[in-house]
Amino acid sequence: MDKVIDFRTDPDQYRHWRVEYDASVAKLIMDVDEDGGLFDGYQLKLNSYDLGVDIELNDIVQRMRFEHPEVKVVVLQSGKDKVFCAGANIRMLGGATHSHKVNFCKFTNETRNAFEAAEADSGQKYIAAIKGACAGGGYELALACNHLMLTDDRASAVALPEVPLLAVLPGTGGLTRITDKRKMRRDLADIFCSIEEGVKGKRAKEWRLIDEVIPNSTFEETVNERAREFAAESGKADVKEGISLTPLQRTITDNSIAYSLVDIELERDERRVIINIKGPEEPAPVDMDAFLAQGDQAYLLKLCRELEDALLHLRLNEMEAGLWVFKSTGDSECLEAHERLINNNTDHWLANEVRHYWKRTLKRVDVTSRSLAAFVENGSCFVGVLAELLFAVDRTYMMEGSFEGNNLPPAAIKLTESNFGLYPMGNDLTRLETRFLGTPEDVSRARTQMGEDLEAEAANELGLVTMVLDDIDWDDEVRLFMEERASFSPDAMTGMEANLRFAGPETMETRIFGRLTAWQNWIFNRPNAVGSNGALQRYGTGVRGEYDMQRV
Repeated sequence: MDKVIDFRTDPDQYRHWRVEYDASVAKLIMDVDEDGGLFDGYQLKLNSYDLGVDIELNDIVQRMRFEHPEVKVVVLQSGKDKVFCAGANIRMLGGATHSHKVNFCKFTNETRNAFEAAEADSGQKYIAAIKGACAGGGYELALACNHLMLTDDRASAVALPEVPLLAVLPGTGGLTRITDKRKMRRDLADIFCSIEEGVKGKRAKEWRLIDEVIPNSTFEETVNERAREFAAESGKADVKEGISLTPLQRTITDNSIAYSLVDIELERDERRVIINIKGPEEPAPVDMDAFLAQGDQAYLLKLCRELEDALLHLRLNEMEAGLWVFKSTGDSECLEAHERLINNNTDHWLANEVRHYWKRTLKRVDVTSRSLAAFVENGSCFVGVLAELLFAVDRTYMMEGSFEGNNLPPAAIKLTESNFGLYPMGNDLTRLETRFLGTPEDVSRARTQMGEDLEAEAANELGLVTMVLDDIDWDDEVRLFMEERASFSPDAMTGMEANLRFAGPETMETRIFGRLTAWQNWIFNRPNAVGSNGALQRYGTGVRGEYDMQRV
């Protein structure tokens, strides 16, 4: 699979989903085009999905928040008879590279997380209206909703049949969600995940797999009634209209990717990329009315959209670029003013959405399987939310003092309220709390320095950077670090970094991504699943897979 995967889309390009808006309720209808696969060689039958289907869903979830903030309830349903969703397309999985499978599972789960958190973050509650077969990734799609409704028609069922059918596991959090979120009994979950046919009707409710089972004759009516009830009970403020998310402009050459606020240097021979973030050139809007008038061209929103697209593009299309280096340039005071407007108006719907968008994008950084570094150079603007990148990466290098031929302002970091609770990681701690897990007093000490330009010595003393380097040592030390990082085993780096980034308490989210890294990287390489006689390859032939029966 060597085609360039483009994560940019819009409603005019959708092939697999449609949305019907009715005031505070939206119906999100999955109606997958069988012949609309992202790659050749398979058909998306029975509402099965590939990455292309999920790219559209991710776009819908995003637009629901920004373009349709009037929506309080989203009803997720199927547009096909007798099937809700058959899950990830097996032919696609069987033919995909290992790296594509794992990145597909990661992106899919990030999309699930986005609408799973929509009620808490944005006041948008998702209902799964399940009619027909709901299996594997299809049930995982439903599991991420806030309320699950199943019709009782003797045919509709929920299932996680990956173990008996495919010799793999529910890859986007299925096992974790039934235990941690649905709080299903372990022995019943063992039965549920060992059978192909799934669980129907009242038993599905008794086993906590769904919230309601509805007679088939009144299913549609009850779903609509429940949606209206939830909308009426919602505490979400009424918003008349949102803003438009216009197409992102991007230029790709052999050695660069350019947006308006993000420039990427592709250094493929060295297996690394340099991500350059530009600070704002225009003053911050004077108030939220002015911010709203800027729409998706407002600096912090536009930057977040471009950065997210860049991260997703690099993940799937530049697989051998094992080291990402973040840099920034710009006016720190101007950036701080833009951020201050957002932080001081969190009760405004658009400020709230921009803040949560940054939270989701920073989490994408946290779980990206690349070595991550940041260089705080003279003239940089790592302030507040951009400073979060310094605490998300594996190492941060900072310039100290003046550099020959460089008359830019000295390298500095500025902490704001953004660094102390607005952008938690998946472990529900801030990145600084995670960094200083054993010394929480260091977080308090850093907080006393909010609003100060912390140059190299002060930043180093506070523990905010890995190393400070002067003009004499900078080039050599940075070069040696980058060369060394690129020489290590990518497998070892993925395992090491994923373990080190999430110190502290476990949450459902950290368990999902931690298990995703371990389970999928191992199981998707085992011949029991992907070998020539494995279950994924033999699926649909009528012949079961051949297994090496050793337990390891």
